[in-house]
Amino acid sequence: MRMPKTPPDFSQIWNQMKLYDNPDKLERLIQIQSSLSQSVKYLHWDKLRHLTPPESMTHEEWWLAIKMKRQSLYKQIPLHDKNGKPFVMLTEVDPILERLHDIDLGAGGLIQMPDQITNPDTKDQYYISSLIQEAITSSQLEGAATTRPDAKEMIKSGRKPTDRSEQMILNNYHTMQFINTLKDTDLSKSLVFEIHRRVTHDTLDDSTAAGRFRKPDESVSVVDQYNEVMHTPPPADSLDKRLDLLCKFANRQLKTGYIHPAVRSIILHFWLAYDHPFIDGNGRTARALFYWSMLRHKYWLFEFVSISQIILNAPAKYERAFLYTETDENDLTYFILYHLDVIHKAVEKLHEYIQQKTQRLQSLERDIKGLAGLNHRQRMLISHALRHQFYKYTFKSHQTSHGIVYQTARLDLMDLENKGLLTSRKVGRTWYFTPAKNLEEKLAKLA
Repeated sequence: MRMPKTPPDFSQIWNQMKLYDNPDKLERLIQIQSSLSQSVKYLHWDKLRHLTPPESMTHEEWWLAIKMKRQSLYKQIPLHDKNGKPFVMLTEVDPILERLHDIDLGAGGLIQMPDQITNPDTKDQYYISSLIQEAITSSQLEGAATTRPDAKEMIKSGRKPTDRSEQMILNNYHTMQFINTLKDTDLSKSLVFEIHRRVTHDTLDDSTAAGRFRKPDESVSVVDQYNEVMHTPPPADSLDKRLDLLCKFANRQLKTGYIHPAVRSIILHFWLAYDHPFIDGNGRTARALFYWSMLRHKYWLFEFVSISQIILNAPAKYERAFLYTETDENDLTYFILYHLDVIHKAVEKLHEYIQQKTQRLQSLERDIKGLAGLNHRQRMLISHALRHQFYKYTFKSHQTSHGIVYQTARLDLMDLENKGLLTSRKVGRTWYFTPAKNLEEKLAKLA
């Protein structure tokens, strides 16, 4: 993608307009500024310069009025760029407050959450599916070329990766599992290094670069497909202090005033990506920190949400959100707006996935009723097993449920095992039967 046009310099426009010598123009500018609504789309100069400005105004004057409005509401955060200039944000912009409200209601509570996620018997399959989805798409953002079916097969079967791409995906999968255990753990330098070590395990040309800062002689920059430099991160000798500050910000140990937890999590994502403290794996580590922060703030739904899946659909928007922030006086509002839109779409995607799975289960249950090879008792048991993948059935429980003799119950369960729909295990003198792995696929073939 091309580098966005840098906005005109605020002071330069002000001086060129000679506003103090032209009270009519100053009054006109103030009128335009006061009439600007924060509900208007938050546009970067790169977009604004192609639109028609208000009557009798130039694009530069229009931009000056907009910046005057924004600057009066900016809030500084502890992050500074490599030249020491602070980053700022403006959260009273539509639809930021609405999106944050949705996150508070839907990601931290149980309002309108599907039963499949809140039900302990079924939530694990959605959790694993989300982990796999995030592991694959996060790796693909960084160049992994493995197909999704192959990656899913590798993770589910437990086989070893065959190339660097598969190793990246497996690393991401294990790292996301690790992140989920850290909900009550403060962020520290050692923990950031451990996350980086996990996401880059066996994927770096220099294995010693895992879990450590890049060195001064290790040049790192973000380039586009044409090798044009898009971002040059802070120098290596500043990384230790910058990461220390990032950890304090993450742990709410700095006096920043109130920052919404989701916004704080988004800032962490941007912060680590901006600093680019490692030779490779910065994007994956940054997104892992976002998940750590959201889960730490009790947004439990993010165990099931894949943001990388949405980012991968339009990677240029992801890159542009960083560039808009960096080219417009470190205004993080662009990245926050973008990231909240990603979250919104990712949650919608989760609901769509659950609806599709529900419809598939309903379809399978209808198919089960027509299976000639199963009796009505077996069909009822398999229908139950589809929704309770860890349930344990015994000869006695099946006998009691259907009021049949022991031998009939035994024949029913043994037949289901022979068909590959149940697996058995003997504990003491009792046989326990549980739903087979990939039960849905096996039923689909049987149907």
